[in-house]
Amino acid sequence: MEAISQRKRLWGWYFFDWASQPYNTLLLTFIFAPYVKELLQDGAAAQATWGYTIGFTGLAIALLAPLLGAMADKSGHRIAWIWVFSALYVIGAGGIWLAHPAQFSLTLVLLLFALGLLGMEFATIFTNSILPDLGNRDEIGRISGSGWAFGYVGGLLALVIMLLFFAENAEGVTLLGTPPAFGLDASAREGTRLVGPFTAIWYAVFMIPFFLWVRDTGNRPQVPIVQAARAAWPELLSTLRQLPSAPSLFSFLAASMFYRDALNGLYVFGGLYAAGVLGWSVVETGIFGIIAVVTAAIFAWIGGRADSRFGPKPVIACCVAILTVLCVIVVFISRESVFGIPVERQSRLPDIAFFVLGAGIGAAGGALQSASRTMVCRQGRHDRMTQVFGLYALAGKATSYLAPLSIGIATDLTGSQQMGITPLIALFLLGLLLLRWVKPDGERAACPPSEPPLPPS
Repeated sequence: MEAISQRKRLWGWYFFDWASQPYNTLLLTFIFAPYVKELLQDGAAAQATWGYTIGFTGLAIALLAPLLGAMADKSGHRIAWIWVFSALYVIGAGGIWLAHPAQFSLTLVLLLFALGLLGMEFATIFTNSILPDLGNRDEIGRISGSGWAFGYVGGLLALVIMLLFFAENAEGVTLLGTPPAFGLDASAREGTRLVGPFTAIWYAVFMIPFFLWVRDTGNRPQVPIVQAARAAWPELLSTLRQLPSAPSLFSFLAASMFYRDALNGLYVFGGLYAAGVLGWSVVETGIFGIIAVVTAAIFAWIGGRADSRFGPKPVIACCVAILTVLCVIVVFISRESVFGIPVERQSRLPDIAFFVLGAGIGAAGGALQSASRTMVCRQGRHDRMTQVFGLYALAGKATSYLAPLSIGIATDLTGSQQMGITPLIALFLLGLLLLRWVKPDGERAACPPSEPPLPPS
């Protein structure tokens, strides 16, 4: 077999972020989420329904991710797992086309959306676990940041294409002021519904470099999946029992559990919030998304450089603090007032303020996610890296239902989308507090270099 250069391997790995990002950008946040509000004709009801969907999907991810990671570490077949979950991604995304405004099954459409989300999240676990094999300790921060930035650029390009040529507003025209391309029927919202098949095709095409150039490292075991499954469960239980004896990793997983949940809440409900509170259309929400994605790409790259120089912990703490402040400010913006100052209904000040906040959320969120991925590599054992990323996914999803469900419940109880966002502030603060006990290099500071950061099972 022809040898694959390190440069190709790096670019192949980067292409996963490029290929998968549109699920977050187009479906989870800026196109499909606001469209759900249009389908249900009620901002509060849509926010609650969306919260329950994301929350229960996150619960399924939390239960399965660590076991799948442990199985992959035992079997060594990480690429094979990525193939499987890529298929779920494509099937789930493509199913969004069924969301016809006049005749749709909300349950079926949301189940397909959840299936694709499961595929994306699980494929991400196995792809992230390859990161430590791509460079040394001082390089992985830069590599992670570059990957996130490249992914955001892919998400941005996909979003721009959808807004310019396909996603139509209430008047049936795109951002260019023209009907959807290829003769798609605007009255049936075919331009907006195309976001599903478009996302699926985008992923299938741009995963080609990944599958051509990325390989599992040769020093990993290659054992049958059934045998790996039998061995993975007791090893995972042993690792979970021993987590308290690795306090730095334990604290980081707990901190990330809260601040990532809050960040995902901002991403998931940002489009719905703007649509319901400010009355934005899919196109206006998409412009907001472009601004947020541009700043996310730039600052993911900048954050990766800062990560390599100062380490991931200062980058994470700074970003969480900024996001906490921004989340507080969001609550005080509505169509009627900005920071408590009344404005005319036709005023553009609330829109401008929300655009600026979106830029800040994108910037801090991009750098935060990149640095968090690096921190997992700093905290985990190399021979159990997929399992550690599975635990990281568990931490991210163990309470992933908390932000969506608490937003859903708070919105139901108050009848206000603004008050429904307030639980995110507490989650950010909890995450910031728990970072205090995280060591920059985990338990390595207490162990000789040859020893793993976690106690052996």
